[in-house]
Amino acid sequence: MSHDFLAVTWFGLWGLIWTVYIFLDGYTLGTGMLLPFVTKNRAERNQLQEAIGPFWGGNEVWLITAGGATFAAFPGAYADMFSFLYEALFLILFSLFIRATGLEFMHKVDSPRWQTSWKWAFAVASFLIALLFGVAFANLYRGLLIGENGYEGNLLSLLNPYGLLGGILFVTLFLLSGSLWIQLKTVGEVVNRCKKMARTYSMIAAAVLAIFFVATMNMTPIANNFNEVPLLWLVPSLSLISIMLTVVFVFKDKIGAAFTTVCLAIVLQMATGFIGMFPNMLTSIIDDKYSVTLYDAAGSALNLKVMFTVAVIFVPIVIGYQIWSYFLFKEKVTKESAKGY
Repeated sequence: MSHDFLAVTWFGLWGLIWTVYIFLDGYTLGTGMLLPFVTKNRAERNQLQEAIGPFWGGNEVWLITAGGATFAAFPGAYADMFSFLYEALFLILFSLFIRATGLEFMHKVDSPRWQTSWKWAFAVASFLIALLFGVAFANLYRGLLIGENGYEGNLLSLLNPYGLLGGILFVTLFLLSGSLWIQLKTVGEVVNRCKKMARTYSMIAAAVLAIFFVATMNMTPIANNFNEVPLLWLVPSLSLISIMLTVVFVFKDKIGAAFTTVCLAIVLQMATGFIGMFPNMLTSIIDDKYSVTLYDAAGSALNLKVMFTVAVIFVPIVIGYQIWSYFLFKEKVTKESAKGY
């Protein structure tokens, strides 16, 4: 296998790993954002904690894998990304810490003030992770202020209108995903509260996704690859069809189908971005000659070959373990039996 073939293969795997993380952690982040609004007491908080407790850590394995794959397969892109976007990535990392500690510490002390503080810490951190990842990926699609001397922007440069639209998109999709997951995994009053919210979130998410795609095709270079290969337009089209089906399923109370289609919409939205970015990993909006392509950033052929072999062996094991965990914890969580995290 040639170096270029391996580099392109790893670009596809890199995009796939990020996509798997985003749609898996989407429902846990959505559940975290919803927790203060759909629970009225400790028993109901325990219920939601237990609904995501067995899964969120396994989902974050994909985030670690995505970071490790970037470092190992594309060291050039990794170095530039963590240099150019240091402040933004640090905020995401800090939010991940707070989310974990909020989930862990929420009920360690019986004090109402303690529990309320960690409840909101958990929710706010979940919101910030969703928002910041949305902003980050939107800016990867749009391009960064990369010039002759490296990154010429700052943290506020990322908070441009398109970047913020990406953040809003992730928040709305994750809120919808979380509200559906809660209905799938729990029973009782929290389900009734989420049912009402899901109808609103489904319509908002569909509208925001449509606006995001229109903005993407007009404000970013992503449309170029789709115009060169018109068949690729099926990917964003299917994403929109999926989110519209989600709205229909939500209003028909077909929650399992709705959760499946919203996850599909997220996957196809992410695929749209990675297809449009190719072959760039970090696109410059100053001048394309400063863009970092996958060929420039990739490691050696031997490195990519060894990593590919390791991935072929261990990724199916991770997938098998996660499928087993979902089967093991398939029962719905009741308020009376929930013990929290």
